[in-house]
Amino acid sequence: MFNKILIANRGEIAVRIIKTCRRLGIKTVVVYSEADADSLAVEMADESVFIGPPPAAQSYLLADKIIQACKDTGAQAVHPGFGFLSEKAEFAQQCADAGIVFIGPNPHAIAAMGDKIESKKFAARAGVTTVPGHIGEIDDTAHAIRISEEIGFPVMIKASAGGGGKGIRVAWTRADVEEGFPAVRAEAKGAFGDDRIFIEKFITSPRHIEIQVLGDKHGHVVHLFERECSIQRRNQKVIEEAPSPLLDPETRAAMGAQAIALAQAVNYDSAGTVEFVAGQDKSFYFLEMNTRLQVEHPVTELITGLDLVEQMIRSAAGEPLAFVQADLAIKGWAVESRLYAEDPYRSFLPSIGRLVRYQPPAEGEHGGYQVRNDSGVREGDEISMFYDPMIAKLCTHAPTRLGAIDGMARALEDLEIEGLGHNAPFLSAVMDQARFRSGEISTNYIKDEFPDGFHGLEPTPDQLDLMTAAACWMHRLQARRARSNGGKLFAAPIRTEFAVRIGDDARAVKLSGEGLSLDIELTGEGRKLGLEGVEWRPGKRLFKGVLDGRPFSLETRAAAEGFVIRHRAAKATVLVLTPLSAELHERLPKKRPADTSRLIVSPMPGLVVSLDVEVGREVKAGEAVAVIEAMKMQNIIKAERDGVVKSIGVKAGDSVAADEVLVEFA
Repeated sequence: MFNKILIANRGEIAVRIIKTCRRLGIKTVVVYSEADADSLAVEMADESVFIGPPPAAQSYLLADKIIQACKDTGAQAVHPGFGFLSEKAEFAQQCADAGIVFIGPNPHAIAAMGDKIESKKFAARAGVTTVPGHIGEIDDTAHAIRISEEIGFPVMIKASAGGGGKGIRVAWTRADVEEGFPAVRAEAKGAFGDDRIFIEKFITSPRHIEIQVLGDKHGHVVHLFERECSIQRRNQKVIEEAPSPLLDPETRAAMGAQAIALAQAVNYDSAGTVEFVAGQDKSFYFLEMNTRLQVEHPVTELITGLDLVEQMIRSAAGEPLAFVQADLAIKGWAVESRLYAEDPYRSFLPSIGRLVRYQPPAEGEHGGYQVRNDSGVREGDEISMFYDPMIAKLCTHAPTRLGAIDGMARALEDLEIEGLGHNAPFLSAVMDQARFRSGEISTNYIKDEFPDGFHGLEPTPDQLDLMTAAACWMHRLQARRARSNGGKLFAAPIRTEFAVRIGDDARAVKLSGEGLSLDIELTGEGRKLGLEGVEWRPGKRLFKGVLDGRPFSLETRAAAEGFVIRHRAAKATVLVLTPLSAELHERLPKKRPADTSRLIVSPMPGLVVSLDVEVGREVKAGEAVAVIEAMKMQNIIKAERDGVVKSIGVKAGDSVAADEVLVEFA
């Protein structure tokens, strides 16, 4: 076994590998860029080595610097994590040539399966059914258009070296190819240093199901069952689960056998994933093989009890697998939510900034479900524009699928984040949706269920009760503090009757109770609510309590008047008013929003890659006006209406903030 391992990665996966190494008694070294100098991974590792500026092409993608760092620190092996150099056969070979063990598959397996174009050629020769497409390099946009028309729309334009949802576009028309092909090529070049592209048929209403395989250097290969990764946005996985609600034992066995056969054909000797696109009828086609650890590996670990990082290390050290296929079984159900620094209310665009507050739910047992949180950041850290906007991978495990889903919904409630936008409200909405809970999902799920984007959900009757109870508690506590004088209350009685206004609706309430309990009589509805076990103080964002026996958590903040309260995907402004104040509020005129229809603003902080308009030009709705790059993704900014360009506020190469004006129409 190794004494010291260098981790050629950053963020949560670097932290994840360090945790396993600590348990195994192995010392760790991490490399870091300028942007990661104060990161959690650097703090946790035994040693750290600086390797360059923030852009990955100048730091984490420099194989020579990684290998030199191994030599300088005496690291015997290097774990590449995922992304960056993890699927570069050249890097694995360079490590071998330098006498350093690459913790991953052998270079031949990476070359055969890691390149998406070559893997499809290999799979076709091996008799594996693949998705119809063009297997080969594409010269230019005109060539891409010809191929797409031959295959038949819709098609998927994909970077050969891509991963993590980057370098992918679905093209439904010729115009989509004209716009998407250059964008995918640019993303591929910037993120992976490889601009080769391939095109394949896009199967409508598909499911994304992948088989985890594990091999050693002695010819043994097993599969660790499947993961369902169909909940995707912009072809990037958002929610994963294991096992899949689609598969029956027969289909699972068939997919597993095919994955093992493919792995054995290339003498696969580490952790890897064989991805399939599956139809709703349980038909499946080989898509690609990822010759590395997957982002979503925790759900497989939760249902099998295995540590995949440990298994990769043991395999790289030459140990045989300690189990055979018959020893493995699925235990319960696991769900993973990828928590991203992005604003779901603004088309999920990146939200770069500092984590002013970051308190994830406690890991471990929570009465019927288990919580696991894989994160590479701490409170006070900054989410950089140079890397993926991931904050954490929040996982839950329970005996049943619905138990794991309900556990995830509660875990998302218990999450505290301040300082930037995050997608927890959206993740919560999915957990509560009947379609997701039924398991009838596809990769079109987000597009189908949120066709106009995510704007939150209206509060349910139960959520209105929660918001009412929390607002009454907070109002009563603040009123008592305001009335106190040296710890003594004034003699005047505390008011007990109020009108609670949520949005445009008001409900009459009467409050009673002392200490840590509050009884709320809904006088107009003929029922009562009982609130107890409250954990909250003024200035705190997370409000915890128990309403009529049900534990809950809310996100709260003080508004100019009242409180803004969010429970899962529902958010509302809540006012606790005297009856007279409530009457006066009814008479207040509605505030009209400012007219910003003449402005095109940057929806996120980022870098202006290009501007496609000039002053005086007539622009049509839907026409591209600029390209903004953030989090390694190129975002095409389009006009929402027709207009003539009056002024342009930026130029290519400028850094812009969210809501900064790019173009103004006359």
